[in-house]
Amino acid sequence: MNHKTVKALKGIDPFKTGKELLQKVKATGSDLITLFDPRYPSNLRQIPDPPLVLFYKGSLQEEDSRSIAIVGSRKATPYGREFAKNLAFQLAQAGLTIVSGLARGIDTEAHVGALEAGGRTFGVLGSGIDRIYPPENEELARRIIQSGAILSEFLPGTPPEKWNFPQRNRIISGLTLGVVVVEASEKSGALITASLALEQGRSVFAVPGMPGSWAARGTNRLIKEGAKLVEGPEDILEEILPQVPALKRKEERPKSPLEKLILEFLQEGPKHVDEISRFLKKSPQETLGLLLKMELEGLVRELPGKVFLIAG
Repeated sequence: MNHKTVKALKGIDPFKTGKELLQKVKATGSDLITLFDPRYPSNLRQIPDPPLVLFYKGSLQEEDSRSIAIVGSRKATPYGREFAKNLAFQLAQAGLTIVSGLARGIDTEAHVGALEAGGRTFGVLGSGIDRIYPPENEELARRIIQSGAILSEFLPGTPPEKWNFPQRNRIISGLTLGVVVVEASEKSGALITASLALEQGRSVFAVPGMPGSWAARGTNRLIKEGAKLVEGPEDILEEILPQVPALKRKEERPKSPLEKLILEFLQEGPKHVDEISRFLKKSPQETLGLLLKMELEGLVRELPGKVFLIAG
């Protein structure tokens, strides 16, 4: 719980206040979860200063621990917006939950990409759960609620004050296995999220940009300082795959018809994603998303150059 919430509750009967708060939360169509609830996001529980209470709309699932944050500039370039959307699409197809801040620019595109892939996504607010900001993203927030959740540590009714956003960034990084910065100026809030990710022991990734471009100054600096360079989803998956061993040990689920076709095709030997796409009569983007999901589940393995073979 943030310091403003604690201050506001001083001297108040906690039992009466808790009941009134729950009633207020329910009136907004939201719910709340405490740090002591077993349903509390497991990744977030591990950070040094997890919120005592999270307000949310939507659903929280165990599988959301396999998540990645995609963040960046609100004033994103067309290239940055397209890259963020495609990256989120492919990672969501692979089975990762996409986390971002529901802001304009890169955040918006990350959520949209995840939704278009039929995946799950979380939007973390710097305002009360009933105060969507920016207001033009209200419809996007409604879509996110159907395929994930919007979350906030701030009391309902809290306005989107500028000092709330750096504080909420620790939740964005804390929910995930790593943070991808797509575009960022030298003073971008996305760099705060990356810094917090490092403090929390999370992986940090950055998309390189054209030297001299304002949109690349922050990301290129992150790469110089040790962030992993990202050109595609495979750069992220190879880094976080060792962090999700449960995927390899889980009981085998029924394979989809497309997965069976891929495994039969790969019996002939390693194949490039383009060959597999032609065989399936699917776009390379759709095929790559499916292959990455199969890689996460230990069914296939990727070799350099987007070549895949049966894992074993």
